Amino acid sequence: SLCAVRCNTVAAATAPAVAAVTSLQRRCSSTGGTKAGTKARVSSLAVGIVGMPNVGKSTLFNTITGSHAAASNFPFCTINPNTGFLKVADPNLEKLASIVKPARIIPTEVKIVDIAGLVKGASTGAGLGNQFLSHIREVDAILQVVRCFEDDNITHVDGSVDCERDADVINTELALADIQTLERVLARKKKTPGVDDELVKKCMALLAKGSSLRHLSAAELELLRPFGLLTAKPMAYVANVSEAQALAASSNADWTHPELAGLKKLQARVGDTPIVPLCVQIESELRELETEAERLELLSTLGITESATNKLSRVVFALLGLRSFYTAGVQEVRAWSIAEGTFAPAAAARIHSDIERGFIRAETYSVQDLIEYGSEQAIRAAGKMRSEGKQYVVRENDVMHFLFNV
Repeated sequence: SLCAVRCNTVAAATAPAVAAVTSLQRRCSSTGGTKAGTKARVSSLAVGIVGMPNVGKSTLFNTITGSHAAASNFPFCTINPNTGFLKVADPNLEKLASIVKPARIIPTEVKIVDIAGLVKGASTGAGLGNQFLSHIREVDAILQVVRCFEDDNITHVDGSVDCERDADVINTELALADIQTLERVLARKKKTPGVDDELVKKCMALLAKGSSLRHLSAAELELLRPFGLLTAKPMAYVANVSEAQALAASSNADWTHPELAGLKKLQARVGDTPIVPLCVQIESELRELETEAERLELLSTLGITESATNKLSRVVFALLGLRSFYTAGVQEVRAWSIAEGTFAPAAAARIHSDIERGFIRAETYSVQDLIEYGSEQAIRAAGKMRSEGKQYVVRENDVMHFLFNV
């Protein structure tokens, strides 16, 4: 059967997160290069949803993953983390499927963890803060949810809606927790190899000034990785907005509409960190529709070009530093995820370990070649087929037919 693998950058990481993402990619690649360990590490990556209580974290979680976690109008409805999977939107899947004509299409997925709300004082244990912070340490990237809409029927722990203030509370608690961790590191008599007191003090100084550790170099982040520092994790914001705010954000790219005043303030505060406005009501209605045509019709009626869930999926994928590859055949077209810099045998291992174990070579061409020529046979006839070995690093837009023997 045809085994097609295509590597594509789904979304670019923004400037503040680049070092953190690079460190995360090193973690993926360091587990094996061409070894199957890469497969295990990539498949276990997870993104945690964090934020204040009652800002819509569990409702968002249910909406983007199709789960049914409890979501009620009172603080700490969630205690234990909920886990689900977000399908990553990739328009090239449809393009590939239009040529291959498979029985089904399966997108790649990212693990999402819904973590209980944090309150002011969480770093010192308020609101079961120590327990919830430990859950954040276990994920690889953070989606911070902030509420931007007014609704008298939904309470707020601080009595009013202010997304900038809420983000400050969460970021402060994460920073304070990191400072406590670093103080313990300084106090240790036995030091971690490569981590001197100067690096630790540099981190503490950054945190004291209100900066995160995501701005450190990838090499420094890699040295600090064993400590599970929260502000070193790649992060993006999800702005939980009303339908009116979602429509305003869609039609006002610079967010100058009066409905978006709070969002604009948050944008000024967080700089280049990604912010994805998302209306749960709209996204829930889209999820309930059976066909893509129906979803596109609803979006067109609202004047929205693309589902916010689709946009969010690509931001999440980029936060984790992942790339996509495909298997394509008459049974299915399926997207899988790999870390940047993955060798061909390790990419094959995402499909099955036997393909990696018995890897011979990969017949390779680009997605654009498939679109242009219409079939693998025509690509071969045009001389566009390449034969790649074990040291080949999978490139963007590669399609690969693996040859193996076990």
